[in-house]
Amino acid sequence: MPARVRSAVIPAAGLGTRFLPATKAQPKEMLPVLDRPAIQYVVEEAAAAGLDDVLVVTSRAKSSIEDHFDRLPDLEEALAAKGKDDALKAVTDLAELAQVHYVRQGEARGLGHAVGMAERHVGGEPFAVLLPDDLMVDEAAVMRAMLAAHAEHGGSVVALKQVPRAEISAYGCPRVTPVEGDLVRIEEIVEKPDPDEAPSDLAVTGRYVLSPAIFDALRRVTPGKGGEIQLTDALALLGEAEPVYGWVFTEGRHDVGTPLDHLRASISLALARDDLRAEVGAFLAETVRRHGLG
Repeated sequence: MPARVRSAVIPAAGLGTRFLPATKAQPKEMLPVLDRPAIQYVVEEAAAAGLDDVLVVTSRAKSSIEDHFDRLPDLEEALAAKGKDDALKAVTDLAELAQVHYVRQGEARGLGHAVGMAERHVGGEPFAVLLPDDLMVDEAAVMRAMLAAHAEHGGSVVALKQVPRAEISAYGCPRVTPVEGDLVRIEEIVEKPDPDEAPSDLAVTGRYVLSPAIFDALRRVTPGKGGEIQLTDALALLGEAEPVYGWVFTEGRHDVGTPLDHLRASISLALARDDLRAEVGAFLAETVRRHGLG
């Protein structure tokens, strides 16, 4: 029986250049999506899936991430003195979400390199990887399903989502064979294929449950453009030695990797909230009318 997955790794060392100048002095992962930074959604998802040990891979100028998940006594005292109990609970609960640890990626050498930074922390056990450019606002349903698939079948499990063929060139794309239900076995992965040559219309998205054997595969990967080590390439190598599965899902994902995607996610999440839906919906309707877009 596979070892229980206890750890979640969140790579958050990127420069966030698509969001400049907003990210010149603050991490992209700390940009707010509604009332909380993007990375908080990801830590909350990990905790909801039972992953109570979280390692965030950071880099220079990312100390605000550490501050966010730490206690701040001065703020807590001020909120308590003013009777702002809801706000006080919101900030104190952050420190109780999970045991959050940090390691720095000294140089930007790709997602595979960032994941490799977690080897000592996970201690030879399987672990999850959650990318903060993808928010899964689904009460951790996909991650829990992936963990269950790993517990039953072993190996590694990658989250897959069907996308239009025209968009597949932005993703890793697998060739798969069915296993059962939403579970498939990945036979190969092609990174950013031409739509006409893509092996499927399934896209690798930012959730993984990985066997510790991934670290050996990462060491064997040949660096690509810019010296980057690609996780997709390591998964292809891993699949030669042990099974790599895919979990196909349809709902819950919000891409926040570009400013436009970030805006879309904020609007979608606002419309899903009972306390915001009516007012935001009315604002959008009026904006569409005013600009003659309806």
